[in-house]
Amino acid sequence: MTKKKNKVLEGAEYGVDSRYTSKKDKEVDGKTLMEARLKRMNNLSEDQIARAKLLQLKLKMEEYISKPVYQDNNFFTEFLTTYIDTIYSKRSNFAKDIDITPILLSKVINNHREPRDEFMMRLMIHSEKTYKNICEFHKKTWFQVYFHEKICDTMSSQDKWRPKVEKHVNVSKLIKAE
Repeated sequence: MTKKKNKVLEGAEYGVDSRYTSKKDKEVDGKTLMEARLKRMNNLSEDQIARAKLLQLKLKMEEYISKPVYQDNNFFTEFLTTYIDTIYSKRSNFAKDIDITPILLSKVINNHREPRDEFMMRLMIHSEKTYKNICEFHKKTWFQVYFHEKICDTMSSQDKWRPKVEKHVNVSKLIKAE
């Protein structure tokens, strides 16, 4: 049986200052800082945790929109699931709040159905009201995430659809370069 050593996490992301002269001082301060963070996190209320998660979600969505990522992932449904699960203990309560059936919500979340405009508009209004006391949340964010994903999916899967579609495209008049 072998013993595993506890690995000390170093670096700015762990809150450990790189100016220490002794490794022991660095480890002690790092451990103390982590204990203080854990103690503080354990004292947070459910509302504070939800606010933090919603703010983090907003930042992730904004980052996703700003980057030209061409991968075949379902970020919209991931973000939607995180949003709903952060606020509600049951997804059916969210469905009730935006006046849709739990079955429709399940189909959207599981990518069995595309969200319709009505769904997106209700989600937009729900988010505006939810984020009202947390931070500024742009009305168009959910739409941007959804359509950014559609663009990324289309661009990343060109090798699948392009040969079929290209057969139906002709250019009868080409513009000459100067």
